[in-house]
Amino acid sequence: MTEPIVLTTENCKNKRLDSFLAEAVEGVSRSAAAKLIESGCVAVDGKTAAKSCRLTGAETVAVTLPEPEPIDAVPQDIPLDVVYEDDDVIVVNKPSGLVVHPAPGHPDGTLVNALLYHCAGSLSGVGGALRPGIVHRIDRDTSGLIIAAKNDFSHRGLAAQLKDHTLARTYECIVVGNMRDDSGTVDAPIARDARDRKRMAVVNGGREAVTHYEVVARYPGYTHVRCRLETGRTHQIRVHMAYIGHPILGDTVYGAKKPVPGLTGQCLHAAGLRFIHPRTGEAVELSCPLPEEFTAMLKKLDK
Repeated sequence: MTEPIVLTTENCKNKRLDSFLAEAVEGVSRSAAAKLIESGCVAVDGKTAAKSCRLTGAETVAVTLPEPEPIDAVPQDIPLDVVYEDDDVIVVNKPSGLVVHPAPGHPDGTLVNALLYHCAGSLSGVGGALRPGIVHRIDRDTSGLIIAAKNDFSHRGLAAQLKDHTLARTYECIVVGNMRDDSGTVDAPIARDARDRKRMAVVNGGREAVTHYEVVARYPGYTHVRCRLETGRTHQIRVHMAYIGHPILGDTVYGAKKPVPGLTGQCLHAAGLRFIHPRTGEAVELSCPLPEEFTAMLKKLDK
């Protein structure tokens, strides 16, 4: 076990213990916080407490994080389009169709397997055995920039930027229909769809989700849109665009059920990434071009 992290609950009156930990501890989700509490790794004023415990705002919370799990994923020589790399971080332009980390149905052939080979096993252990180095994820059928950490120091620094929104991500997509406004913001909470646990949905009481968007170009029946994430919920842009009546072209989960000829998945690309380097403190701003499928679809629409 690592040395305990000691936190105070000032300004957190009436907040649930698991929610407090998810916001206060870098790299810890609410579900992970619940597991830490249930396993006895969290003490409130020296005593164990339930994950649903409501804080008074005057407690001291000690969190003991377990040592990183050994990495189970195996290195595989899979080509990578590396956009940026140093001793601490690596940024890759992920192609559509590549799964980020091993999961049921995808035990290997993932970005993690490729990173383990490319980085010779030098990745952070914060994400656990199957997600070494992974700071944030993008969907299998979404292309574009994704950052991974080569050590725990960098991982925790980048995870903190995800929480305070200093790690900025910009996406481009083609949506169905003509958007009425040239720019706008979708501020709608997201949670699991109660009718289908594989889907996400806008749900009252869900986690805060904010997406800013602007129109890049208009075509008959379609709109080329640029989105900036203020938060990073699962499927956020896909859910938000569908919620305002403009599902992403090729998205068979939140839009039309039939795939679009010429597209591997949804027409969604993580085109820009900006972060503060966790070791140097300098701003790093990166971009990558639209994939061939995306540009080909724009040319088709332009005709």
